[in-house]
Amino acid sequence: MLGQDLTVGDRILSEQTLIPQVTEDGSFTFFSAEFQEKFHSQSGAKQESEGKFVLACQLAQKATQTDHLFLLDICYGLGYNSASALETIWSVNPRCKVTLIALELDLNVPRQAIAYHLLDQWADPIPQWLKKLALEGRVENPLLKAELLSGDARLTLQQVKSSAFKADAIFLDPFSPPKCPQLWTVEFLTLLAQSLAIDGRLATYSCAASVRTALSLAGLKFGAGVQVGRRSPGTVANFTGQDLPPISDQEQEHLQTRAAIAYRDPDLQDSAQTILERRKAEQETSDLEPTSHWKKRWLRHSSPINPKY
Repeated sequence: MLGQDLTVGDRILSEQTLIPQVTEDGSFTFFSAEFQEKFHSQSGAKQESEGKFVLACQLAQKATQTDHLFLLDICYGLGYNSASALETIWSVNPRCKVTLIALELDLNVPRQAIAYHLLDQWADPIPQWLKKLALEGRVENPLLKAELLSGDARLTLQQVKSSAFKADAIFLDPFSPPKCPQLWTVEFLTLLAQSLAIDGRLATYSCAASVRTALSLAGLKFGAGVQVGRRSPGTVANFTGQDLPPISDQEQEHLQTRAAIAYRDPDLQDSAQTILERRKAEQETSDLEPTSHWKKRWLRHSSPINPKY
């Protein structure tokens, strides 16, 4: 069914042709024509999944402390974040059972990753099990119970919340806020926080001030994530603030500019354009410092972080 544009139940398959593009660590990613962005950093797709998500969520450490971990993968994409998480967990604790819920808008993406054998770089039986997940939407065996929910993550995440699922680690990996603001809003991140275990951690590649503000408004504390590829770090968050690396003075000041105004989606159903226009209108009337002033100030000292991420 790949290559056709159709909906089967709540499963979405697009016409988008995805061609593997090599990144600097030798792993491959895709380019999204719809969002005009690659799915991963050019510095290394596999490296990014291991550093900004798995390492940031301390999964190796958590696997030494329990025999059952719960993962929530937002924007599953090619499946790299989940693959790296499983490999890390089982390398530390081969008996650890993992319950995984993955959300993905377009099943064409993980299925084409399987078709190109892009998951073969991870240890067996991870490629076989994630192939089954991509093609059938579900895997259940003594070590892995996984479900792939497709469609708008704002809707599928509400299903997760209603099931009382609590994640030890959440991977937040949509396209960038300017391209996909729907999944960076205060309301969406609040749903995520409600699906996070009390001692769980959320990790994302983004260090955007708007995202960090939204995490705070969702009830989470945040710190600097692992820096991989891009000169800016990611973000890691939890409920207590314990064991979170501090952000830099430059990033602290960024939070006092208009860039820190969060995206809003009150009913979790607005279009990207509506969300972007709502935020722009709020920025234009804000008393906060213009972000351009912050950029000029920090350019005198060093290259500023990229507020897009």
